[in-house]
Amino acid sequence: MTQLLNVNTHDIPDAIRWGCQTMSQVFNRDDHLRPFFGSRVLPEPELSFSPVHSESHVPGRHLNALLHAEDLLGSALSLEEETVHLHAQAAFFSYGGPIPLPLNRDALDGELANLNPHNIREGFHALHALIRFRESETAATLARDSVQTILQYWSPDTGWDRSYLEDRLGLTVRSSTFIAGLARALGPLVKLIRHTGMREAWELAHLIAHKALQECFPADGQYDPQVHGYHTHSTTCVMSSLAQLADLTADMRLLQRVKAFYDHGLWAMRDAIGWCIESSHPDASPDRGEVNNSGDILETALILGHYGWTQAYADAERILRCHILPSQLRDISFIPASPDPAPHDGRRDVAQRHRGAFGFPAPYGHAPLEDEAISFNMDIVGGAVSSLCEAWRHATTFAPGQGHRVNLLFDRETEAIRVESPYTGEALRVTLKQEGPLWIRKPAWVQTADMDAPAVGKAYTTDNGYWFIPDLPTAVPMTIRFPLPEQALVLQHRTRDIPVRLRGDAPIAMRHPGAHLTFFPDMA
Repeated sequence: MTQLLNVNTHDIPDAIRWGCQTMSQVFNRDDHLRPFFGSRVLPEPELSFSPVHSESHVPGRHLNALLHAEDLLGSALSLEEETVHLHAQAAFFSYGGPIPLPLNRDALDGELANLNPHNIREGFHALHALIRFRESETAATLARDSVQTILQYWSPDTGWDRSYLEDRLGLTVRSSTFIAGLARALGPLVKLIRHTGMREAWELAHLIAHKALQECFPADGQYDPQVHGYHTHSTTCVMSSLAQLADLTADMRLLQRVKAFYDHGLWAMRDAIGWCIESSHPDASPDRGEVNNSGDILETALILGHYGWTQAYADAERILRCHILPSQLRDISFIPASPDPAPHDGRRDVAQRHRGAFGFPAPYGHAPLEDEAISFNMDIVGGAVSSLCEAWRHATTFAPGQGHRVNLLFDRETEAIRVESPYTGEALRVTLKQEGPLWIRKPAWVQTADMDAPAVGKAYTTDNGYWFIPDLPTAVPMTIRFPLPEQALVLQHRTRDIPVRLRGDAPIAMRHPGAHLTFFPDMA
């Protein structure tokens, strides 16, 4: 039976707050309050431990998102310090083995014995967040020791020194492609460099980026799943990491390489609304996505937009409105009640603890047609919330002497500007609070003949798709009226085409024959 869920496609801060609430409820009472990784809401709701990802993976995703959100939203976010403390405690625990790298246990009562290079990214995310937002000396020491350890026991030519890690230390080292392993760590390394200037982090970031460009991201932008591996989130997060490095170093040649992949190879795994397949394996479920993949695409689009590729901002807005925001789990009425009393903590209050999560949706709903189970692995909410924070930072920008930019047409109010969105009101309305020229991104579907010109100031259309108003006075609202036209898209997936109807860049209907737990009304 089809069930249409209530979704909000307009409010980014609200989605961030809901996600932060989810991340505050993932701690396992049966495991010293360390976080769960796995989750399932149907058919049998349960949160679960992972011998590969729990303490070495989840805390980093969550600290990166929680502390970013706190810095961005301030008093508008109620973040308990105990939540931060428990995630930090779990992250530090994962570094407590025989080597300063994030490790995992085989079982709740086991020793730290599993090294999955995939999780080094998340370890650095945890350490960076604690350094930047909590000035943690423990995290700073661990970060430096961890980078030095990688430089000592990993080589871009020969990989990991398994004779030392496995034979001498007794660790189990998980094998993967470079992209699904250490390459993922580039993004948090860039953040460490930006906020600490750590020399060793510069060296490691250079080695990783050079290897990625030489072997995995060719100049023609093509995607080779045999080289990358089938785990698409690893590909998307390395793509966004390279964009972050290009931004840090103002390296336009590197950014052009990122854009080549964004324009070409990325389309082997994404569709026109930013949904991204969870696995590129030929036998993978064709409509099963992963939201933090879409978040990486979003973050890359924001950086490309900032550097002048205006269409990338349009892509970001469509990704937000059509996929990431609708896919957040708000309506939990379909999840069965937990046992009372629950036999273990993973069965307690599962529905309520998932409210605000992100997971593995199809474009049309939480239940991809070929999947029997519905899950929301707890790391994904961290990735999605962090990407939403980046979007909120980019929605409007202001710098003295450079002026204001309205890049995403969401309701937004800062100390510099107030934007009232045409999606929630009768028109686009902008009020400046600080002096400066104003640029507003003009959606490509706005026809000049259908637009009412601003009542104040002079407006010009720039070559790169912005309205430019050089002389708008402060405290005087400027209104631009234009219709949000209906338009049709067809999302091309492996086994089916999925028609969708938009109003502007917001979804109003989507074809989902036979699906349940859907986001939008079905197209007739």
